[in-house]
Amino acid sequence: MRQYLIRRILQTIPIMLGVSVVIFFIVHSAPGDPYAYLFGPRTDLKVKEKLKEEMGLNAPLPVQYVRWLGQTVQGNLGYSIRTGKPVAQLLKERLGPTLLLTGTAFLISLMLSIPMGVISATKQYSWLDYVVTTVAFIGISLPSFFAALLAIYLFAVKWQIFPMNQITTPGQPFSMLDLIHHLILPATVLGLRDMAGLTRFTRSSLLEVLRQDYVRTARAKGLAERKVIYKHALRNALIPVVTLLGFGLPNLFSGTIVFETIFTWSGMGLLSFEAVVSRDYPVLMVVNIFFAFMVIVGNLIADILYAVVDPRIRYS
Repeated sequence: MRQYLIRRILQTIPIMLGVSVVIFFIVHSAPGDPYAYLFGPRTDLKVKEKLKEEMGLNAPLPVQYVRWLGQTVQGNLGYSIRTGKPVAQLLKERLGPTLLLTGTAFLISLMLSIPMGVISATKQYSWLDYVVTTVAFIGISLPSFFAALLAIYLFAVKWQIFPMNQITTPGQPFSMLDLIHHLILPATVLGLRDMAGLTRFTRSSLLEVLRQDYVRTARAKGLAERKVIYKHALRNALIPVVTLLGFGLPNLFSGTIVFETIFTWSGMGLLSFEAVVSRDYPVLMVVNIFFAFMVIVGNLIADILYAVVDPRIRYS
């Protein structure tokens, strides 16, 4: 397992290098000049060209990429065009709230989807199965932004159970209870988005396993139904579900762009939206590479979970 992990980590280096090349050229190929407002409308054209030359903006894109990569490897992620702050500082400020939001949403999705999928499969064609299936179909069909706006209207505006935005209440000292109060609504809505698909997948996978010969053999031997399901069937049914769990992590991070913008949650998603609107190249580069890195991490976690769930899988 150790050799496998080392090999996978080394493989991420050329992958991330290729991703950075693609992102850099796509971002810098967009029309317009994001640096225009830095000079002001009355700045002389010759002065603009001189400043661009000093900043290295007139160099060909391959040269700019090599310079950016060299600075990034040394830990210098550049400065935000919009705020003037170091990108590393912005990343440090915004990463914590995003990890808190996505981590909570992932736990909510995991704790609800697998039990609901098991109940739906073991009670097939019962009223519980129909309820779970209906809820799952609604969750899959409902657009994320509409679900977030609907949750804000019902729970924040109409019933006033939860606050509608921000991480904490402005003007009040920090409190863990206040943070949790603000976290519940966006994390639940974000978690329910992926819970629907995971529930349906768990149900289908478990139903397929329950039809296998070894499950019928276990029942014929007189084993209790609970033991047959949770000891013999569920573990094998979770093997394909692990794939969705691996991809669920980067999907949650990408989903934060919509949810953090709607809930004004000061994390990586809102930072990405602000960078797109203002054409903030240095921030866009770092945020997109971070999301790409999370995809690689999600795949690695899925591979590790395969070995945990299925003892037959071993990595040498």
